[in-house]
Amino acid sequence: MTFSPEWLALREKADAEARSTELVDVVRATLVNRNPLTIRDLGCGTGSMGRWLAGRLGGVQHWVLHDRDPRLLALAEAGMSAIENVTAETREGDLTALTATDLAGADLVTCSALLDLLTADEMNALAVACVEAHVPALFTLSVAGRIDFDPAEPLDAAFQDAFNAHQRRGVDGRRLLGPDAPAAAEEAFAALGASVRTAQSPWRLNADALQREWLKGWVGAAVEQEPALAAEAPEYLRRRSEASAVVHHVDLLAIPRAV
Repeated sequence: MTFSPEWLALREKADAEARSTELVDVVRATLVNRNPLTIRDLGCGTGSMGRWLAGRLGGVQHWVLHDRDPRLLALAEAGMSAIENVTAETREGDLTALTATDLAGADLVTCSALLDLLTADEMNALAVACVEAHVPALFTLSVAGRIDFDPAEPLDAAFQDAFNAHQRRGVDGRRLLGPDAPAAAEEAFAALGASVRTAQSPWRLNADALQREWLKGWVGAAVEQEPALAAEAPEYLRRRSEASAVVHHVDLLAIPRAV
């Protein structure tokens, strides 16, 4: 699955406002005596995570940016390299095959809005790679499967359930985690003895451009999953575009025992 630079740019401000700074405080305390820092950003997109996190960590940093889309990698590398005391390099390819050997030498592994696109086996393998490499993992903005509209209406539950089912769909023989990702990640790291902390990281939208664009995809996916909703969709989309919305996400920090 690929995402357009325009969509990633539209959501960057909301992402930045949503991510947990409390978990970053723990990361900074954990890595306090490490300088420079090497950070591997999985599914980096245009580098939004790095732009948000680099200044909060401080010091000299080297970012290794992973993505499948060479267009996004070029944008991410250019943006990250422009930050003072930060260098960057890119890795193009499938990040689901990463092992502890691949992560050797990293001080932190990060990702943003990625885990719902993994399968349970891929999530477990990623946790094993991080723990065996003795590297903390900061995984932000995993979808939680819950939307709160104000005002609420009866159709909200039907569209939410259909969207969540769509997120859990099978793609090319892979069953995606969707909104089960936060719990699956927490369970995978805890089973390996890592210390796990989570924090809520909701988008708070108020009938803005991001909400309108996000809703098109959210309603469209729900209808694709449950075609019976198609008749209600146009008017529902119009009404929900005029409401405020809280889109719930979960951030997770896992620190292996050996760190």
